[in-house]
Amino acid sequence: MASRGVRPLIAARAVNQLGAFSLAFLTVLLTRQLGASLAAAGAVSAAFGLATIPSRLIGGRLADRLGRRRTILLGLLGCAAAQLGIAAARSLVVAAGCAVLLGFAFELYEPPSQAFIADAVLPDERADTYSLLTTALAAGNFGAGLIAALVGRGSLRWLFLVDAASCLACALIVLLALPADRGRPTTTVDAAVPALKPWRDRALLAVTAAGTVFALVYMLMLVSLPLSLAADGLNPAAAGLIMAVSTLTLVVARPVLHRIPRIGELPAGAAFAAGYSLMAVGLAGYSVADTLPALLAPTAAWSIGNLLLMGRAFAVVTGLAPEGATARYLAVYGLSWGFATVAAPLLATWLIARNGPATLWAAMALVCLGMAVAQPRLVHRLPVRA
Repeated sequence: MASRGVRPLIAARAVNQLGAFSLAFLTVLLTRQLGASLAAAGAVSAAFGLATIPSRLIGGRLADRLGRRRTILLGLLGCAAAQLGIAAARSLVVAAGCAVLLGFAFELYEPPSQAFIADAVLPDERADTYSLLTTALAAGNFGAGLIAALVGRGSLRWLFLVDAASCLACALIVLLALPADRGRPTTTVDAAVPALKPWRDRALLAVTAAGTVFALVYMLMLVSLPLSLAADGLNPAAAGLIMAVSTLTLVVARPVLHRIPRIGELPAGAAFAAGYSLMAVGLAGYSVADTLPALLAPTAAWSIGNLLLMGRAFAVVTGLAPEGATARYLAVYGLSWGFATVAAPLLATWLIARNGPATLWAAMALVCLGMAVAQPRLVHRLPVRA
């Protein structure tokens, strides 16, 4: 169970996740309602991803200087404003500008949120707590999938309005439930933080490189699913239902796996191997499925794999961080999502337009099989730090 200190934050993030499906439909919105070409829509999505890279780094620094709660609130309010701008945009230029602004705000709250959890629980409990956060986000995603399937059948702009509302609701919970930021402590550890250089930590850089592969696979799934459905003659809004099945799988699977001792006590290397193998099975299933029912079993497979991977990765990073540098280490590791968010729209649109969605899914499955072998070896070579 998560400690009482982190429960409000986890609940707030789940509320925020209720509107999290809007980004999956950004390229579809730009092409269908603003007349952009597929290449132009992919470029706008890539620009959003590029903006998330400095956003993550700024979030890690603000978490130390401005405070965790203030930084979380700043990011959520910025996201809400940008989402409202995209919903109201009537030209590609305005939508692109708001997408870039959204990117700058999008990652601000991630490092302080993750560092808050790392500081609030014991090291042995971090993987489980991060897994609980993943499950809570999945619960929010379940509602988001239903909202996307229903609202997206009308105007896709409504999805961005829902996302903005969820950001504001999350900000309200954070403001009321999380403890106020205190002044920066004047301890010797804090004084040493500016001298710490995560960029020179080879172990962190290696873990970040592996995390970039995972993030790229995940973002490719998110971006490609609506486009893949459209290419197969299905309604792209049905991606919301498929992702709702994914999140329901996470919610149901976590307590079940928790009751199986051998699964709950898997070492990190074995968990990574199993997680990537399951993701490979699911993605390979996507490459041959051409109806909505045929996509359900592969969705459940990669969702359970994702559950095994996500919490472990954050626990490994916090285990590498010296005392007082957790937020900065998490910020550097989080750049993997920024790089992936830049590359995924460009790669997905190019591959689908050139070779069709089946080639993309098959290639992603092969990448996951490679990671099932490489990631455990990397974990076994990491230094053990207090």
